[in-house]
Amino acid sequence: MTTQIPVSASAPLPIEFSTWSWQGHNICYTVQGEGVPLVLVHGFGASIGHWRKNIPVLAAGGYKVFALDLLGFGRSDKPIELTYELELWQRLLKEFWETHIQEPAVFVGNSIGALLCLMVLADYPEITRGGVLLNAAGGLNHRPEELPLPLRLMMTGFNKLVTSQLVGTFLFNIIRQKPRLRRTLRQVYRDRTAITDDLIDLLHEPSCHPNAQKVFAAILSAPPGPKPESLLPKIAQPLLILWGEKDPWTPISSAKFYQDLAEEKEHVQFIPIPDTGHCPHDERPDLVNAHILNWLNTAIR
Repeated sequence: MTTQIPVSASAPLPIEFSTWSWQGHNICYTVQGEGVPLVLVHGFGASIGHWRKNIPVLAAGGYKVFALDLLGFGRSDKPIELTYELELWQRLLKEFWETHIQEPAVFVGNSIGALLCLMVLADYPEITRGGVLLNAAGGLNHRPEELPLPLRLMMTGFNKLVTSQLVGTFLFNIIRQKPRLRRTLRQVYRDRTAITDDLIDLLHEPSCHPNAQKVFAAILSAPPGPKPESLLPKIAQPLLILWGEKDPWTPISSAKFYQDLAEEKEHVQFIPIPDTGHCPHDERPDLVNAHILNWLNTAIR
């Protein structure tokens, strides 16, 4: 069964999603277009819909575009008996590729999704043609040693609160309120006109699932996973790194090792996106789509 996901009026084709059963759990995914396969991987709290401005354009550019809701997010199942960690989603991506794609693909990710793409490129080079990273996260969560002591103690206390049954539910219900979501997005989107009601609904709807709070707490208390610096030396595939310059969550100053790598390695390209925040594909889709298509047409084909 397929169901349409609303997209902007300028999108050339509607986006539809289907369901795939993975280890007994329903995973929501979409596919559009023909050509070299692209796999789009969303960030924390997002879903397929966060790519609504990109999927039709990339498909129209001559590529077969896949996107999926990671387990625990979007319209995919939200089981509470699992240990949520980056390696879980990495296995999901690998087995999704084995089931639906079966030829080397370009993996495209934002934030946590970008880190997952790096993991796939590093550990499963045989299934990849290259990767596109948009404001890549340094870990699923902050590493304690990377935080100053006061903030480290504060985050430890916060994690204990969100994982508690009573207080955690109370906090989650505050965090997921639509006005609160809008204020959060105003911190990371420079273009306020991109913060539409559709975007708020897209982020809010999955939080209404009965298991959403427990999954949220499990992810916040999960290990951070591998560091990008440890993955990059393993990657020989073409790599495009796009970075919103005004991102307060993963500031461009934290991307220096990507910039240095691009200067040293011919297969790595780094492009800053001016006056843009953490989600450049949604905030500046025309520019990001053009950069991705140009890179694909030169570095991949």
